[in-house]
Amino acid sequence: MDAILGYFFIFFARVCDVSLATIRTLMVVRGNRLQAAAIGFFEVIIYITALNQVVSRLDNPVNLIVYALGFATGNYVGSLLEEKLALGLTTVQVITKNPELSGKVRSLGYGVTVLNGSGKEGTRHVLVISLARKNVPDLISYIENEDESAFITIMDTKSVKGGYFKQAK
Repeated sequence: MDAILGYFFIFFARVCDVSLATIRTLMVVRGNRLQAAAIGFFEVIIYITALNQVVSRLDNPVNLIVYALGFATGNYVGSLLEEKLALGLTTVQVITKNPELSGKVRSLGYGVTVLNGSGKEGTRHVLVISLARKNVPDLISYIENEDESAFITIMDTKSVKGGYFKQAK
């Protein structure tokens, strides 16, 4: 019974520490140093504790397998968490023939900068929209419904200064 509890501990500790590592890495990339440091503190405590369970019992290869399974699962769980949290900002660039699309997107509460562009098939409107990542799926769905031929690119935004952002309801 103790061995099974040990396997569960190693597995779940590894899932937790790798998931935290994923979130910590995103915090570093986005410039949130204090949050990254705090997450790293707990991450390393969990990591060392799980590693100790494996290294102190090297004669049991199941520990190593459970440790590796926890690592793999932690990567998966961490990416799901990151997707659900949708931390940070994004810039969506839309290239459209529809001159009314910018006004429609503004009516949703988003700030839109419009540039004139020239493509292979003539004049286009380039809409630049900075928004919270959590709002991207709704915006993309709206744009696709309004202009199915729109060309959409999504870029990660590290930081912004000034401008207009949709207010939370």
